[in-house]
Amino acid sequence: MPSMNLRRSPEELLRELGGRARLTVYVAGAPGTGKTRRLLEDARRMHDAGQRVAIGWIETKGRPDLERIAKNLPRIPAREIRAGDATFYEFDYDATLRERPEVVVLDELAHENLGQPSHAKRWQDALALRDAGIGVIGAFNIQHVETVAPVAERLLGYPVREVIPFSFLQSADEVIALDVSPRLLQSRVRSGKIVNDQDVDRALSGVFKERTLLLLRELLLQTVDRLTLPAVKAGRTSNAAAFVYPGTDPLPFLRRSSAIARALDLAFEVVPAPGVDFSTLERPARDVGGELLRESMEPGTTAADALGAALVALPRGKRALRLANEPLEHDLFIAGAGQTYIGENAAGSPYSGTVGDRLRVGYGHLTVYLGPAAGSGKTFAMLDRAHQLVADGVDVVAAFVETHGRAETAALLDGLTLLAPRVVIADGVSYKELDRDALLARRPQVALIDELAHTNAPGVIATKRFQDVLAVLREGIDVVTTLNIQHLEGLGDTVQRLTGTVVRETLPDGILALADEIVLVDVTPDVLRQRLREGKIYPADRVDAALSSFFRRENLFVLRELALREALRSRYRERVSSPFDRLLVGVGSRAIDVPMIRRGSRIAARLAIELAVAHVVSTNERADPAIVDALRAEARITNADWIDERADDVPTRLLAIARAKPETTLAVAATHRRPRWPQPPAFARRLLDAGARELLVLVPPEPAPHRVRD
Repeated sequence: MPSMNLRRSPEELLRELGGRARLTVYVAGAPGTGKTRRLLEDARRMHDAGQRVAIGWIETKGRPDLERIAKNLPRIPAREIRAGDATFYEFDYDATLRERPEVVVLDELAHENLGQPSHAKRWQDALALRDAGIGVIGAFNIQHVETVAPVAERLLGYPVREVIPFSFLQSADEVIALDVSPRLLQSRVRSGKIVNDQDVDRALSGVFKERTLLLLRELLLQTVDRLTLPAVKAGRTSNAAAFVYPGTDPLPFLRRSSAIARALDLAFEVVPAPGVDFSTLERPARDVGGELLRESMEPGTTAADALGAALVALPRGKRALRLANEPLEHDLFIAGAGQTYIGENAAGSPYSGTVGDRLRVGYGHLTVYLGPAAGSGKTFAMLDRAHQLVADGVDVVAAFVETHGRAETAALLDGLTLLAPRVVIADGVSYKELDRDALLARRPQVALIDELAHTNAPGVIATKRFQDVLAVLREGIDVVTTLNIQHLEGLGDTVQRLTGTVVRETLPDGILALADEIVLVDVTPDVLRQRLREGKIYPADRVDAALSSFFRRENLFVLRELALREALRSRYRERVSSPFDRLLVGVGSRAIDVPMIRRGSRIAARLAIELAVAHVVSTNERADPAIVDALRAEARITNADWIDERADDVPTRLLAIARAKPETTLAVAATHRRPRWPQPPAFARRLLDAGARELLVLVPPEPAPHRVRD
């Protein structure tokens, strides 16, 4: 994966500042996702902001809402083609060059041009226009991508004839996924908004069958995920690199390593060590969903930034022993030779019982609009869905919606039933909160409750808004809500590593296990930063600080990637693959080991396995009581088993504790000092020398320079 230089080139800076024409592409999973509307809304915003934007090709299909948005927008006259008695109309590339708008809107980019066009395909028109200095906003459906078309054909039952090369997406300045709930698409079909009434049944049993929509959605998210290539310094990348050596059985090793990578939300790369035949790794890499690198590397000899991995996995051996004895910029998984165990565990959480209860007592339906950061458009998307539900005759109440002063979002409240907030005064400060009692008394079919991770004001019975949402769901009321990816508790360590930020407001990952639908609200870093500059996210006095901290471009890249992957994970919450059944975090009487327990807890939660903490110190060591109390308290908070012992040989005793329960793997902190004689080896190396068959060596969390609430 290429790495992004933190010192951006003049070309990159010009691109972000709008110094050259840009190609923005919206990709959807299926027809009816709102591509045309999104293109027209973008064009309208640009037009209102004074840009010279023109509609090159778009089909409103006579819909009044789309015609209203398109009204008074300049249009490029269509090219007329006669074939016998028939007349066809096409986008006119040459006329666009003569008109020279700043930006042109082009729908149906996969379309094959008729007549004697300048280019055979509309996507080629788009590239040529950008090269000519004219920006393009375009859209198409995912089945037209060449890498997706063969799979899509089997799903759809008919050939995909108009194909766009994947390289076209790679060359675009922005590619944005338009993720829409399958339930919503089916509702649109039934209401006649996508196909004619006589075609509804056929559509619902074909393209719009739920399984087909889910698989097309997955192909969409996977494709866009391939295009999000955040690359910062080694400790902040979102890749895992598994090194395969001669003599290693690759498939068991890669399966176990990839399970940890998924738990840490890392893309998985398979790296051949010198002497390994690339061809022997192609199928194992494909089987675990990894990407095979086409060049040999060695960990420890390859520069960390060139390697670009937040986790390195390798089999137990000489190289592993050497790395365990050195300071690390990345986590290290040393896999036991011959270990093949993979557990399939039920995704557990404090809310697992609630998931089962829903099947018995009829919980409401939970939909979560998930975004990469504040300002991504989650509330806008939620309100837009609310209007479609109202149009379908559904009783919807906006129970609590935070517009953050955004005029476009506030305008969508018109026509919706609003619930007055509950005013809470605590310590002389006035707060506005969700009025849960009033909502339950009103009992709508659907409640809109914004900001799922919000912390309620002091004195409110529920300390967190997600607890209010659970109470509403128990009453059989559907809830549509919003969430930013950084607020997931299980990703706290990942977010801190990637962005250098500790997020103050979090909620348990198990809440998302309750969601019937998780809909991604995708947006690119450049768009988010522009919205921030325009005052659409934070007040003017916070903009500069945000641009230089949490809203740095590289931060937004990785947050977007996390959101994409979490949206993909949402389909596979029933079972979790894990290379072990228990994680035993070994800690000493050091302050640095306190946050290590939380790191272990997050990994264990993502793997759905048990967690234990072993505080084993030498018989002649004087442990600091305050640190021991802090370690014990952290273990209690994370619901970990606490083991406190003394031993003459600490590594040997830790191994005995680990082996008391089958399929237990030890996790310890990486050393911070270079190996130097006559100092003893690092503790991780001592464990391996004592016979540890495998080990997880974790880089202790760095103190975060700042915290964010949203």
